[in-house]
Amino acid sequence: MLTFLGFAMIATFLVLIMLKKMSPIAALVLIPALFCVFAGQGAQLGGYVIDGVGKLAPTAAMLMFAIVYFGVMIDVGLFDPIVRGILRFCRADPMRVVVGTAVLAAIVSLDGDGSTTFMITVSAMYPLYKRLGMSLVVMTGVAATANGVMNTLPWGGPTARAATALKLDAADIFVPMIPALAVGLLFVFVLAYVLGLKERRRLGLLTLPAGTERSAEPAGELLVAAGSGPAAAGSPGASLPSPRSTGPAPHAPAPHAPTEGAAPADGVTQTEGATPAEDGFQGLDPHRPTLRPRLYWFNAGLTVALLTAMIMELLPIPVLFLLGAALALTVNFPHMPDQKARIAAHAENVLNVAGMVFAAAVFTGVLTGTGMVKHMADWLVGAIPEGMGPHMALVTGLLSLPLTYFMSNDGFYFGVLPVLAEAGAAHGVSPLEIARASLVGQALHMSSPLVPAVYVLVGMAKVEFGDHTRFTVKWAALTSLVVLAAGMLFGII
Repeated sequence: MLTFLGFAMIATFLVLIMLKKMSPIAALVLIPALFCVFAGQGAQLGGYVIDGVGKLAPTAAMLMFAIVYFGVMIDVGLFDPIVRGILRFCRADPMRVVVGTAVLAAIVSLDGDGSTTFMITVSAMYPLYKRLGMSLVVMTGVAATANGVMNTLPWGGPTARAATALKLDAADIFVPMIPALAVGLLFVFVLAYVLGLKERRRLGLLTLPAGTERSAEPAGELLVAAGSGPAAAGSPGASLPSPRSTGPAPHAPAPHAPTEGAAPADGVTQTEGATPAEDGFQGLDPHRPTLRPRLYWFNAGLTVALLTAMIMELLPIPVLFLLGAALALTVNFPHMPDQKARIAAHAENVLNVAGMVFAAAVFTGVLTGTGMVKHMADWLVGAIPEGMGPHMALVTGLLSLPLTYFMSNDGFYFGVLPVLAEAGAAHGVSPLEIARASLVGQALHMSSPLVPAVYVLVGMAKVEFGDHTRFTVKWAALTSLVVLAAGMLFGII
């Protein structure tokens, strides 16, 4: 009964948010509450929710102060050189923009924290996607999938959990997996290239006129020309106005992810039958008053020190970001009104993400407290045919896709993985192979509704979670299968 209710609850949640019948916050709260009553445990709902909130509270605190910290770093100009470098590479070509998104997300993912990766990637790429009228779900999908592959780093979480659960050395799990993970990352870059070509065909080839690359500013002083293909590269460029405001233009519609047939942004020459979209552009203004060029190296050093301390686990991550945010605000904005203004500027993102995390605590609390997760895992493990015993590594890899998507990493690695490893050991399969196979589902896991960082991604990109899910799941699952296939081909799994 609990097995059926667990799968039904997850399916109901996904269907309702993908059809946009409910907001994610409402669905995360109301659906598990309803199914808790169906399970006959409505009286225990309060306890389950409190337990879930207690477990996710440190994550919520980390995300809150991480948003403030990196928001301040964006305000003061720490990432402006990254934006300029990406723009030089992209040259307003949609294909290069999408590939640049994948490369940037992969590089920033080296810090091991998904929320950090998404904040930096979206802050750098969002203005360019909006200016060129590109699909924002392409940006979120590529960034999430690239980060999912990189999330397998030993300090990223899953590898450490697998090592702890099976009492293995994390290096013994991760190092042999590097070739397979490299293939997975290469596949993400190829996927970005293909999606970029699709965007180029939809929008036309966008190029910077000769001689403007060096003078173009990242905050919208881009000169682009558009047409209906490569022949348009030499067409006259249209100068795009450089916005100086710090927010969307008045009366601009809420920016949704463009889909097939969406029009390029204002100022770009349209193909036949297209209509210009409203600008609604919010970029990194190179003349914004919050810039602190004299403090650039202090801010860069502080960020490096913060990420180093996080990787070395010198202090809990929420404490590190709390201290970092307080120090960044104090040094860059010593006057109290300026500090209040910076906090207020990022309050919307903080509230949206923190609210989503605490709503997810209801979902995970009910899923765990009622025993649904355990029954679902036991059912899946029990459904494995006896003849698949010698192939438990392959089975583990395949199961890691749905299980890490429908439950937390803690639930999978500490609840399910030991059972799979025990079943594999009975057929002579090494626990190391089981542990390595368990990592392949991480590309899909990073788009799970139970991952708090994904709400940072869709929130900052102003993309509906349902749109992101519909677009990303198929590509992320395919990436995970590529990693699994490479692991088997190389004899790693």
